[in-house]
Amino acid sequence: MRIALHTKARADRLAEYDAAHREVPAELVAAIRAAGATSWTIWRSGTDLFHVLECEDYTRMLAELDKLPVNIAWQARMAELLDVVHDYSSDGAEAGLPVVWEL
Repeated sequence: MRIALHTKARADRLAEYDAAHREVPAELVAAIRAAGATSWTIWRSGTDLFHVLECEDYTRMLAELDKLPVNIAWQARMAELLDVVHDYSSDGAEAGLPVVWEL
């Protein structure tokens, strides 16, 4: 399945946000893949962040990542850099952007 998300970076922390994503821990990348993600791309326009990810089951992926220490540490780091965070709760499974049109 393909999921699109919208989050928002803090205007005064953009350079830190970009730098953090140049150094995503290998353990976190492995955990994301193990939870079923096959790809995840983030685009930034100003402070707006647009994510597109492909995974087997988004709800299951969130549940698996939610309690992992490596993800908890990463989300704490991201919370310092974001105004709107990626929601790993069960409500977050419903937070994907609706498809309006596809070619």
